[in-house]
Amino acid sequence: FFSCFPKPPSLFPRNPNQTPSASSHLPAMASAATAAAEWEAAARKTLVARKPGFGLPTACPTCLPVLLYLRMSQVPFDIHVDYRFPDADHIPYVEFGECVAFNNENGGVIEYLREEKIVDLTSKHPSVSYSDVLSTKAMISTWLADALQYELWVANDGAHGSIARDIYFSDLPWPIGKVLHWKKIRDVKRLMDITKLNAAEKEEEIYRKATAAYDALSTKLGDQSFLFDDSPTDADALLLGHVLFVLNALPATSMLRSYLQNYDNLVKYAEDIKVQLVEVGSSSAGSASSDMPSSSTPRKTSSSGQSYKPKPKAKKERTEEEKKSRRRTKYFLAAQLISVLAFLSITGGVDSSALDDDYDMDYED
Repeated sequence: FFSCFPKPPSLFPRNPNQTPSASSHLPAMASAATAAAEWEAAARKTLVARKPGFGLPTACPTCLPVLLYLRMSQVPFDIHVDYRFPDADHIPYVEFGECVAFNNENGGVIEYLREEKIVDLTSKHPSVSYSDVLSTKAMISTWLADALQYELWVANDGAHGSIARDIYFSDLPWPIGKVLHWKKIRDVKRLMDITKLNAAEKEEEIYRKATAAYDALSTKLGDQSFLFDDSPTDADALLLGHVLFVLNALPATSMLRSYLQNYDNLVKYAEDIKVQLVEVGSSSAGSASSDMPSSSTPRKTSSSGQSYKPKPKAKKERTEEEKKSRRRTKYFLAAQLISVLAFLSITGGVDSSALDDDYDMDYED
């Protein structure tokens, strides 16, 4: 059994000040067969992801593998950019019919689709042991994911910090974005158990594991088109998402990028897929909308055939609904600001020098 979530508004109230009732958090339980039926009935699915950037259809390292998995599976889908929850861990998610597969539940979107036999690329490899696929995925999801998190949030390079801000917080008001960015840096350090005393040792360990992972994966890939024979698995989606992000988003000064570029077959592997699935797919496999309202707002499929191309806005008087939407957005931003101020008051406040220290990542005593 699994949780088949009715679409918002119960999960994402249109009014930012609205408090959902306790019953609105209770998902309707349905069988895997029901989910499969919902999937088949939905002519097009919707992937809700973070905005595009760096020449990629989504600039988010968590969203990119899901997008690649759907395109490898030849699933027709639209892309919707959600600006209202820039750092939420439920993004990415896929809507199909009355169901939603969230990133932070059931092992993530890819694992959920695979386990429920809705979309399972690995099942096309009967001769491949799933334990081999699982161990490969574990290496990507731990050693490589940790190294990328370190580069985005902790590495002592200002360019890395600006990349993370662009992806997650650039659409928020400056004070809110700055505080949330600082909080994320602190959370990642705590999660990785990084302190001023062990920072150098931890950095060496992170890059050593990442290099070992690249070496093992390069050997596994060899001169094949994919990791397991000549057709993709979910492990390929994870690895390709990682490699494409590192090569396209991280700056030339990135240590992780320099280590990756030592493995020519991994670089070629990602570049070939970028041409086949990312660039070609952006104009055919899915259309995108990037409006500000939440995913509860009905989405219109673009007929232009081009992804992420903003529609020209006609000059017209705002409707009453548009005025209400703008007011709700203002209420939402006000509520965010109040929550940030409350957070600062509870934790004793954060002065600008503390923030600057975190952005600079100065570990010297």
